[in-house]
Amino acid sequence: METIALIEQGKDGSFTIYTPELQCTITGSGQSVKTAKEDFSNSVSEMILSYTETGRVLPDELQNLTFEYKYDIASLFDNYNWINVSKFAKIAGINASLMRQYKKGLSYISEKQANKIEVALHKLGNELSGISL
Repeated sequence: METIALIEQGKDGSFTIYTPELQCTITGSGQSVKTAKEDFSNSVSEMILSYTETGRVLPDELQNLTFEYKYDIASLFDNYNWINVSKFAKIAGINASLMRQYKKGLSYISEKQANKIEVALHKLGNELSGISL
């Protein structure tokens, strides 16, 4: 089963991952997206192990579990820190200063702006996938 795993940066700068669609919420946290994903993966393994070790039936929602990770802007740029925020802002058609504020979690991002960023990410992904060396 595929489910969403949301990745968000907290006010303290740490990152949290959680599964809002599952009845048994799974979480992970860390000082970077990478460490939060590692903790999250460990939580998934521990939850499944707790069922199997106690002989309980694994709920359907936990069987063959895969995740679609969804990022807030700060988490996105932490995980993909090789993206130049100012140059990416130009591709997305967003003011570079405002994009840096989004990255730091200092400014609210509207749905319209989030959509512009997502479109620019997909455009970049398509361009990169078409490269041959």
